[in-house]
Amino acid sequence: MGGVVHDSYKSAFSWITIWASLLFAVILGFSRLSYGLFLPGIQREMGGSYGELGMLGTLNFIGYLAGTLCLPLLIGRFPSRKHTINRVSCTFLGIAMIGSVFSHSFIQLGLWRFVIGLLSAFATVLVLSIAMDSVQPNQRGMASGFIWLGGSAGIMITGLLAPYTIDPSHMTGWRYAWAAMGIFGICSSIGFEAVIRRDKIETTVRKIESNTRNKEHVNVYKLLFSPKKLLFLIGSYFFFGWGYIIYFTYLIPFLVNQGIPSLYAGLIWCGIGFAGLFNGWLGGRAIDRWPSGYTLATGLTLGAIGVLGVITNSIILTSLGGALIGLVSFITPPLMTTALLRRKVPNDIYATCLSITTAFFATGQIIGPLFGGWIVDRFGLQFGVTSSSIFMAISAALACIYGGIQQELETQNSLRSK
Repeated sequence: MGGVVHDSYKSAFSWITIWASLLFAVILGFSRLSYGLFLPGIQREMGGSYGELGMLGTLNFIGYLAGTLCLPLLIGRFPSRKHTINRVSCTFLGIAMIGSVFSHSFIQLGLWRFVIGLLSAFATVLVLSIAMDSVQPNQRGMASGFIWLGGSAGIMITGLLAPYTIDPSHMTGWRYAWAAMGIFGICSSIGFEAVIRRDKIETTVRKIESNTRNKEHVNVYKLLFSPKKLLFLIGSYFFFGWGYIIYFTYLIPFLVNQGIPSLYAGLIWCGIGFAGLFNGWLGGRAIDRWPSGYTLATGLTLGAIGVLGVITNSIILTSLGGALIGLVSFITPPLMTTALLRRKVPNDIYATCLSITTAFFATGQIIGPLFGGWIVDRFGLQFGVTSSSIFMAISAALACIYGGIQQELETQNSLRSK
């Protein structure tokens, strides 16, 4: 089993977590969620129905799922190469974003979206795992929140670019924006690697017998898929992935279809990202203080309510609903799931468990755009966007069940200790 040796643990705010947060702006805000913002511009230049454009989003998440499934195998085969795999993944993620700029057909763009999804899956798990290994255990919730906060910053930045990427007068604006984001991603990967090397974080590996490794894999699956342990937490993450991606894929097309100027649509998107900057801080503090599924369920419930702003046909209520989602249920579910998982999983199998858990999240994200595109083509954009609240509510219910299981186990442990 592998372990990580540190000169000393870092606080939640260090150069390592700062560069990790910048990378998450690329991994989440730029490479994945910017697609929803750029969708009107892509459709205007390349054509296609919302179902076809949703399929391009699905290809991205199929790549993401493939990455989360392949990563445990890579780590198992090369346990001392985690930093190398991360370095290659982050660098080539930026290069792939630049490559997608030169797409002139759905097939080309779809292939690039698949590759970007694959690489972002590697980067999501490895950047988070490497950064969290360096942080003091009692500050890992806050550190997780700070790192995921970078995703909100990425959303906010893409929102500021909306007038340039959505406005019909800038037909190829989305291409230049993606190229700039790819360059930023390469620079961020270089910065993250530099601070890791400077702080001399080294991975050490002990040789283990093959039968011990097989036993470890059995333990991983028993831990993750036992109803009395982590199964409901994983289920909650799956339905969150399904629900939130519908909202983020079709919100901007809905606003544009309503005749809202591109500047205002971009400001709403930017507002979600700005609120998410506080989400990381609030969510991290909350999960460190109340490490429970109930804490997770609270944010998800409020997010489901926020989605319903679109049914009012009021730009003010839609904006407030988006801000609520950004504040309590955009970054919060991933960071809280990460933190809750970190509390229950041994260090040596954490990366593997996180990767498997993320695979279920990715599966939800694959289904989401397909389901959302089908709903939109048949019932319209408003109904399609609103449908995301159903799956966020299911996610909240499963998180609540997990909280009840936690409480029951804690009660049993307390009675045994007396």
